Amino acid sequence: PLLVFDIWEHAYYLQYRNVKADYIKQLWNVVDWDEVGKRFADARAGYNGLRLPTA
Repeated sequence: PLLVFDIWEHAYYLQYRNVKADYIKQLWNVVDWDEVGKRFADARAGYNGLRLPTA
């Protein structure tokens, strides 16, 4: 996967209650875009292995 969000209720309810849209808006602020870009480049290059985040 290039990017995955956990949007089940357990992930956001304590902080955002029933306002899932606010939770999703905030997710965009914490995405590691460098990692997403690497995964996209790997996918375009045909890489088919497991890629773990480097951090």
